[in-house]
Amino acid sequence: MRITTRMMTNNMLSNINKNKQNVSRLEEQQSTGKKIQRPSDDPIIAVRALKLRTNLTELKQYYEKNIPDAVSWMDVTESALVTINDVLRQINTDCVYGSSDQLTAQDRSAIAENLREMRNQIYQEGNTNYAGRYVFTGYKTDSPLTFMEGTTNLQYEISEKFSGKDIQTISRVSGSYDLTDYDDPAVSFDQAPKMENTYRIKLSYDKLDNMAMDNIRYSLPLAGGGGEETIANINTISAYDPDAYAPADGEVNFIYETGELILSKSVYEDLRLADNIELSYTKSSFEKGELKPEHYFDCVMTDVSKPELDPVTFTKEKQDIEYEINYNQKLKINTEASDTISHKIGRDIDDILQCVDDVIVAENKVKEIERRLEDTNLTNEQASRYEKMLEQLETELALKKEVMQNAFSRGITSSNEEQDKVNVAVADLGSRQVRLRLTENRLSSQKSDFTELLSKNEDADIVDTIINFNAAHMIYNASLMASSKVLQNSLLDFL
Repeated sequence: MRITTRMMTNNMLSNINKNKQNVSRLEEQQSTGKKIQRPSDDPIIAVRALKLRTNLTELKQYYEKNIPDAVSWMDVTESALVTINDVLRQINTDCVYGSSDQLTAQDRSAIAENLREMRNQIYQEGNTNYAGRYVFTGYKTDSPLTFMEGTTNLQYEISEKFSGKDIQTISRVSGSYDLTDYDDPAVSFDQAPKMENTYRIKLSYDKLDNMAMDNIRYSLPLAGGGGEETIANINTISAYDPDAYAPADGEVNFIYETGELILSKSVYEDLRLADNIELSYTKSSFEKGELKPEHYFDCVMTDVSKPELDPVTFTKEKQDIEYEINYNQKLKINTEASDTISHKIGRDIDDILQCVDDVIVAENKVKEIERRLEDTNLTNEQASRYEKMLEQLETELALKKEVMQNAFSRGITSSNEEQDKVNVAVADLGSRQVRLRLTENRLSSQKSDFTELLSKNEDADIVDTIINFNAAHMIYNASLMASSKVLQNSLLDFL
């Protein structure tokens, strides 16, 4: 075959261009550090790089955003629970101290004030928030656990559930005397105050609306017959009624000021084995710091100041907030207040405060009569009447001190039970934190592995690239030199 000069020139230009392209490709690899600059350079590397980058982006989302956010949320929750546990421990200590019968009036007042502040602190801890989101209120992260200020425009119809185990046996002092009774000739001071035991269901709220309560619905375990039954004989009564704590047989007294249901003996016998007791009541006035009903109960809220608005119905259900912390792996990060912070401790402290106030009032009455007896101008008849009255007031004081000690004992039991609940919540939270840390460590390892794979897939080996570049550059220069010698001959050299 005849080789023409044109053929040699074309081949020469083609080879020079190929060598130049090779030099350019290696120069790009050396300057960018990447094997390819566009998908067409190597589709396999490009596809693998896209997959690896997608996986690495997801890992970074979990490792650098989701997990740190979950860790912070759970750390804030744990800190609040630890504080609540410490407060409950202090409440327990104060109740143990308060149950002593050697306390002075100043001691009791100090304990009562401390318990009041401890109760407020527990509920305040329930308003703990992380980045503007309340951590104890389930899905309602924009709603605090307590009322931030007093309100009278929101009316709640609350449905609350109990069991027979929640019925308490309490003591009350009846037949008390006032200082004004001395001037009443009809009062002979012959009847001594006495202790009466009664049965009580204590609602989660006091200062309720003075409205008739619907039937109490209850059910017994199947062994006891099963089926739902009702109790309709409910009397709405004031705490100031002398018979408030002495319901007639077969009846229940609903004391709306204190939020108590006082059961007669026969009603107690009907309810003591019940596994479910349901009742509803209405409350329209809430003080600052009171727990919001929607976080604990099925309830219906009506804004009485805006009658044009429809009532809002709340249904109590589990509200687990879950974060996706890995591929198809979710973790619950929240702890609900209903599992850790209850109305019971606050209501028991209210009982203690009331009993302390009753004792202080009784002590003041005794001191006043003793002061009056020091009057030397008293007649024998007056002194005798004062002494008789003093005897009854001292009996009343002794009985009320016993009631107060019983209240402190209930406070000890209640604070221990609340501590148990908080400890369970802390343990549950701790186990989830361990899972979170394990997942974080695994994602850290995976992130390193995927980063290494991505580097091996698309990063050029700089040493090899420099060597190849120098070799390609030398070949390119050699091709130029060879071409210059070939092109030295022209047509005139052959004529």
